[in-house]
Amino acid sequence: MSKKGIHFNISERKVLLRVLDIVFVFVALYFVSKQFDFDYFTITKENWTWAFVLGLYISAFGTVFELYDLQKSSKLEKVFANIVLTSSVTVLFYLLTPFFTPVLPDNRLQILYFYLAIVIALFIWRLVYVAFIASPRFFKKVLIVGEISNMETIVEAFKDADPNYIIAGFINCESRNFHPIKYKGVTEFEPHRIYEVIRDYKISEIVVASYNSSNITTEIYTDLMALLEAGFPIKEYTQVYEDMTYRVPVQFVGKDFYKYFPFSRSNQNKLYLFYRRFFDLIFSFIGLLFGVLLLPFILIGNLIANRGPLFYTQERVGKNGDHFRIIKFRTMIKNAEHRGAVWAKANDVRVTKFGKLLRRSRLDEIPQFINIVKGEMSLIGPRPERPYFVNELSLSIPFYETRHIIKPGLTGWAQVNERYGSTIDASLLKLQYDLYYIKHRSFFLDANVIIKTLSTVIFYRGQ
Repeated sequence: MSKKGIHFNISERKVLLRVLDIVFVFVALYFVSKQFDFDYFTITKENWTWAFVLGLYISAFGTVFELYDLQKSSKLEKVFANIVLTSSVTVLFYLLTPFFTPVLPDNRLQILYFYLAIVIALFIWRLVYVAFIASPRFFKKVLIVGEISNMETIVEAFKDADPNYIIAGFINCESRNFHPIKYKGVTEFEPHRIYEVIRDYKISEIVVASYNSSNITTEIYTDLMALLEAGFPIKEYTQVYEDMTYRVPVQFVGKDFYKYFPFSRSNQNKLYLFYRRFFDLIFSFIGLLFGVLLLPFILIGNLIANRGPLFYTQERVGKNGDHFRIIKFRTMIKNAEHRGAVWAKANDVRVTKFGKLLRRSRLDEIPQFINIVKGEMSLIGPRPERPYFVNELSLSIPFYETRHIIKPGLTGWAQVNERYGSTIDASLLKLQYDLYYIKHRSFFLDANVIIKTLSTVIFYRGQ
């Protein structure tokens, strides 16, 4: 077999983006300092911390403003606005923290040099990234082996996960039926051509996506064993799916379900649980103080454009299936469910004009800090659902009740990655994110959720 093409994995591309963002900025600032009358940012042994702080700001604010979202990083029209936002906030914070950074220069023109150097450096690096790293020469080409009846679902799941991940084709692992099913979404190859396909299409890895391993024919099994022994990468579909999408594919979990839920040790780690409760309380008191400051404006808005009670409570399902009453600012018309429980959805006609503002800014969630202080909720976790819908979804979606093994959250991995789940399919998707969080939750994943929540608020994406 010929050598496989070069490919950067998702984690490698994210690290590359972060590291070279900082490198390009430092090179640009060095160039500016040599070519112009610019001495605001000069690194010496005494002030090396300035460089560290600047790199930290670029990385942190780049994350908040989605500069490392791979879907957007490969499209210049989307990434340019994020570059400007990241550069602007980075420079602002750098100027306003003189204890860790240089004092303001006497010549204000140097601030403009500093800002433009960062913007231009980041933009040039993204031009290079789009032209080379995100180009077809570095695409990862994959061959799927699985049942043809599941192929459309499998291909669609990978479609938007990674723009550099290309499914070159698939091999039906089942024995030929008299009336075989046809799927034309990607090319189907005959099993005996597996070596030829790997060579001609420069396949980087094979993904086995068989729901039932007993369906794999002896011929294909023998070839896969030979390839594995030769060192060719062969991966199992659910693991690849989880690594790429950050979701647990519960729809492909069978009787060996226990293999897929080795839940995070953090769920039983006393230090982690103490840290969670400590930060829950800290964030809640800060959130409630912020809510008190905004309360006069919310009262006026409610009086003018949302006439009726300011708060509303509703029964929700919490940890271990226990029920509690959630507290929120009212965003819908009075008696919005006089005909019974109804799914909330995007552009819901029951939402008032002022309620829409509260939802988009997430201000309607502030009273839930009371639920967190009471211990009924946590800052991060699965969204608490109503008992009626829990009962309904539990009958349709496998492992739905599993999301109740931890406290529900004000925000969460599902909430920052998906919006309202007003259908069974949408609820299944959110469950996949919830189970991923339960399976992998840690300090770093919690920090990721907080940063993505900030992005949701800043870009006004609440519903």
